[in-house]
Formats: sequence, C-alpha cells, structure tokens
Amino acid sequence: MKAILFSCFCFVAVCLQAQIPAGDGEGYFCGLCNNACDTLLFTKPGFCTHCRMQLVKQTYAERRDILNQLQHKMTICFYLQDGVEVLDFAGPMEVFAYAGFNVFTVSRKKEPIISQGILKVMPDYSIEDAPPADILAFFGGNAQQPSVDPEVMKWIRGRAASTQYFFSVCTGAFILGRAGILDSLTATTFHSSIESLRAALPKTRVLEKVRYVDNGHVITTAGISAGIDGALHLVSRLKGDEMARQVAAYMEYDKWVPNQGLVVDKHP
Repeated sequence: MKAILFSCFCFVAVCLQAQIPAGDGEGYFCGLCNNACDTLLFTKPGFCTHCRMQLVKQTYAERRDILNQLQHKMTICFYLQDGVEVLDFAGPMEVFAYAGFNVFTVSRKKEPIISQGILKVMPDYSIEDAPPADILAFFGGNAQQPSVDPEVMKWIRGRAASTQYFFSVCTGAFILGRAGILDSLTATTFHSSIESLRAALPKTRVLEKVRYVDNGHVITTAGISAGIDGALHLVSRLKGDEMARQVAAYMEYDKWVPNQGLVVDKHP
C-alpha cells in the first residue's frame, strides 16, 4: 500500500513539475531560492513543494533568461575578523545567498575565528589567496583590529580598482574608512559609534538615524539588523524589487521597508 501511495505521489509530482520546456508559453515558478527547484515548472499558483517559496507567474522565455543570468553569479567576499558580530554578517549572508550570489569568506589568516566568543567560523580564504570579488563586505564586532592592520588595509586598497561595490554593516564602516574608501562620501554606522566615526574620518560626512547610505558603489548601514535592510536594498538594485521582496518574504523579515535608507547617488 505504501509503495502504491508513493508511486501515485511521484506521478502527480512529475505531472505538476517539469523542466522548463522550449518555445513559448507561461507557467508558475519557484521564487528563486538558489536551489534545484528554481528550474521546476508548476501548472497553478501556490507554493513550491520543495522550498515553500511563493510561486510567480512568468513566461518560459523570461524564466530561461533569469536562469541564464544566474549562471553568471556575482561574487561577494565577506571579510570576517575575530570577534565579528554574528548577525552583522549572518543576516546579509542569508539575503545574498537566497538572492543567488556566490558568497565566500576571508580573514587575515586561514584559521578559525570566534564570533562573539561563541561561534567558530573557518574562513574559506586568507588575504593571501582570496580570489577577486564583485562585492567586498565588512562587518562590526572588533572592527578596530583589521582597521589598524597595515596588511589588511593594503589588501583592501589593492582590491579597490577591481571591486564594483563595497558594503559595510555597523562598525565595519571604520574598516572601509581607514582604507580610504569613504573619503568624500556620506556614511553611517552603529548608533553609539557615530561620533567616533566622525572623529576618525574627517573627510566623510557621517549621518545618524538612517538605516543605510547608498553612495552608488559604496553602501554603509547602521548596526546589526540594519545590515539586512542594506543587503536587501543592494539586491533590489542589482536584481530588481521583486527579487528583494521575495527574499524578505522567504526570510519572514517583516520589518523591511523598501527605500528606508538614504540614496546619495542616483544610479540606474
């Protein structure tokens, strides 16, 4: 009996889901969770039976174009220092991963770091062997350590010309600032570190009471949970508002309000 029920279930699943057919037509597809179900076709609205994301209606051609774009994933490098704040990097990591970015981690050396004295993290690379990335991200929690390390500063400056976007959460702004990335720009940071950042970066306009500041190629955010807002904002810039909305819904991040930050540079 169990075998019969299983066979029936598989038959129904195959009928409802198939690889994207050639030619014209339209159907319902998973909201892009960066898993194998992104290629499945559903015949009616509802939720993906694999990842539970809400299905979206698209033409076959639209879906094929999106999947072709995802094959050329943007890469984002998360620099993590010993003592880094867990949610500072874990929140944006969830956002970028669900949005289809290729995320990898780098630290000063390729050895375990301890986040908030609790979580042990083994970085993928050290600054000696890290590959280039489209986006370079920095986070708070003992940010003083890398911001005064001449080797880390040299590494960041050496990546400036080949990096499309810089991103920071909380006091990660100090790392960008000390590397000269925030010179003549507008930035923000953790609310209790606003005055310290102003003192440390006299060439930077530092704002308080703002979730994130977008300068075009450099985005800084306020503390901890604001990093999720900034990450969703960058996803909406690069992949569209619908993608950012789907990611926020999948994460059940009800707090997200689009355009809640400050956009200094009006980019395309």
